[in-house]
Amino acid sequence: MEYQMIKGEEVPSLGLGTYRLTGEACTQAVGRAIGMGYRHVDTAQMYGNEAEVGRGISASGVDRDELFVVTKIWPSDYAHDQVVGTTRESLRKLGTGSIDLLLMHWPPSGGTPLGETLGAMRELQEEGAVRHVGVSNFSTSLVQEAAEHAEIFCNQVEYSPLRDQTSILDQARQMDYLLTAYQPLSRGNVEREATIREIGEAHGKSAAQVSLRWLIQQDKVSAIPKATGEDHLRANLDIFDFELSDEEMERISGLGR
Repeated sequence: MEYQMIKGEEVPSLGLGTYRLTGEACTQAVGRAIGMGYRHVDTAQMYGNEAEVGRGISASGVDRDELFVVTKIWPSDYAHDQVVGTTRESLRKLGTGSIDLLLMHWPPSGGTPLGETLGAMRELQEEGAVRHVGVSNFSTSLVQEAAEHAEIFCNQVEYSPLRDQTSILDQARQMDYLLTAYQPLSRGNVEREATIREIGEAHGKSAAQVSLRWLIQQDKVSAIPKATGEDHLRANLDIFDFELSDEEMERISGLGR
């Protein structure tokens, strides 16, 4: 495993996304992934699978301190009391004692002021229930506004070789926050890109593996691909035995739109 250094803390560069994973399949996927070496697990209150994720974490037998566990608050719960109440419920379901990173799932759509939501998250941070706070799907200007109310550790956004996020990545480096890439394989579309496939052939890797390597080889970037089966989980993890050249990185960057 490789790590990104964010505000003096190491965060695993590769994590497991759990969107649309439910029931026993979710529990097994999480347990299997951690057993293979994954140490970063991403869920959300909206996914309805925090309890299953928690059971997978528990079943893995890996020490809690080795894991980086992320969940997110849904916009309907952005008022102060809902933030506190739903996060305590998340902690109960996860059974992890604390949450490493708590995110606002989407920008607020009116109603609750941003400062109220982040203020409640900061209270949870101060009492030790949450270690870090951040946002998801925020523009650079909204991140700047959020930073007036809390120390922002992360902005989780859709990012892949086919989805340019240069402005957010530049800001992440300036402000020392983590850019977590969800849908890092663009729903499988990276497999159709001849450039990525060609680079993969040169390294004996798949287009998906090259795409994940391209992401985590960038400073301040982590990726959270979703996978359930053992082969898929292992393939996503098998990206630490090669490096892309500067030229290869640039060629892939040129595909973004």
